[in-house]
Amino acid sequence: MDIKKPFVVGAGIMGSGVGQLCAQQGLEVTVADISDELIQKAEGKIKAGLARRIEKGKISQEDMDSVLSRMNWSTNLDIAGECDFVLEAIYEDLGAKQELFRKLDSICTPETILATNTTALSVSEIASATSRPDKVIGMHFFNPAVIMKLVEIIRGDNTSEETIETTRMFAESLGKIPITTAKEAPAGIVSRVLAGLLNEAAAVYADGVASPEDIDEAMKLGAGLPMGPLALIDMIGLDIHLAKMETLYEKLEDERYKPPEIIKKMVAEGKLGKKAGEGFYKY
Repeated sequence: MDIKKPFVVGAGIMGSGVGQLCAQQGLEVTVADISDELIQKAEGKIKAGLARRIEKGKISQEDMDSVLSRMNWSTNLDIAGECDFVLEAIYEDLGAKQELFRKLDSICTPETILATNTTALSVSEIASATSRPDKVIGMHFFNPAVIMKLVEIIRGDNTSEETIETTRMFAESLGKIPITTAKEAPAGIVSRVLAGLLNEAAAVYADGVASPEDIDEAMKLGAGLPMGPLALIDMIGLDIHLAKMETLYEKLEDERYKPPEIIKKMVAEGKLGKKAGEGFYKY
């Protein structure tokens, strides 16, 4: 099945980024969220980002207008009933995702695939809220979605091979390189492998070994990383990282994934990273 009309739920950094990606690849897409304020904020960021690309000579005004003409914004979830592929990109809370998928299941046609961009939650548990677990799948984009090439496709226990193949082909049509897990896997591949590294970088900082700048520079120079681990946590969002760690620690019962106290403290203080203006760095 060729995907012609995707629908994205969640107008945050990831959801709006996926929406922009779809529009850039020539697809008409709708990005939805719960309030006009959130929609307007997301739309403004997309326009500002495209305008900067015009200033740098990377795209033309005509290119920008073309992309924006294919991006629809809405607070009406019922529009998902007119679409053939739905991607959820809301915050990391199992109950909230299950409630959303329950609603989408009642709105969408039986053929519609329901995908989740969850970082660490169980695809099967999300799918349990629907009558179509065979059509529920994990489709994990990486930030920024318009640039990062990888899309992890994470199957649930009941995800059909047809759903996996359609999702894989959709990812390729967006210019991405999909990698599919062999079984359901909390946090997929990259987030799980990175989890221990990011936790340890936070612990090194908390122990007073070095400043965030020096920790990141050391890891870039010594380990060949393109971005330092603390800057990466800031970009991901400390709250998102914390939620992922809590889920992995609960599911895997492995001390490597126990959230560092420094992360909990910073989240409690509202230091959520780049989106909040302060994390390990100030922005």
